[in-house]
Amino acid sequence: MRRIISTALGLLVAGAIGLSNPAGAQENPVLIELYTSQGCSACPPADELMERLAARADVIPLALHVDYWDYIGWADRFADPAFTNRQKGYARANGDRSIYTPQMIVNGQDRVEGFRPIQVADLVTTHRTRQHPVRVTLTREGTQIRIHLKAEPPLPHEALIQLVRYRPQETVAIERGENAGKTLTYYNIVTLWETIARWDGAAPMEMLSAAEGDEPVVVVVQAPDYGPVLGVARLQ
Repeated sequence: MRRIISTALGLLVAGAIGLSNPAGAQENPVLIELYTSQGCSACPPADELMERLAARADVIPLALHVDYWDYIGWADRFADPAFTNRQKGYARANGDRSIYTPQMIVNGQDRVEGFRPIQVADLVTTHRTRQHPVRVTLTREGTQIRIHLKAEPPLPHEALIQLVRYRPQETVAIERGENAGKTLTYYNIVTLWETIARWDGAAPMEMLSAAEGDEPVVVVVQAPDYGPVLGVARLQ
């Protein structure tokens, strides 16, 4: 029965989210943050959904592995306390008293608790129709990337410029914890998420940032205090 439900859900997600890439999608992509853990038994369906999302050009899905499930016997080697702190920051901003996995946050604004593929599909459709106020352009220059930002109209407040690196895919054999005995594949695994600058959002801004190695680069422009995503771009 579980296999039948999983297959049906996969077909439903494929129809609802789709695998096509709308024209101009890369210019206004939707950022999805998935908070997950290898030690969470409810997370594998959400981790699997990331594969479908990662195939789209109009979505930038990023998996942030948290560390608060490690105590039950399996330490998630992708986990970083900084990602747990980021999820806590979103919770404080939203007035939530607790955090849990899986959770998806869409464009820094909408939260999806648990595995809700149809809700995610609806949010992606909604956010695709909303133009980001900041246009982010990225170009690679050797071991650096050049970041160009332009807000139309100018922002009424400052924004954080954040650099993200991620690993596209990795398969893990889990030996202990709630998912013991499973071999699971993870997608768009975040390895770094850091604030590299602040911008007043008035005049256009250009800067260089180090980006060594071949991991894809994402630049996220976001309102402070875990506010809305104002602009985002990816360089693969």
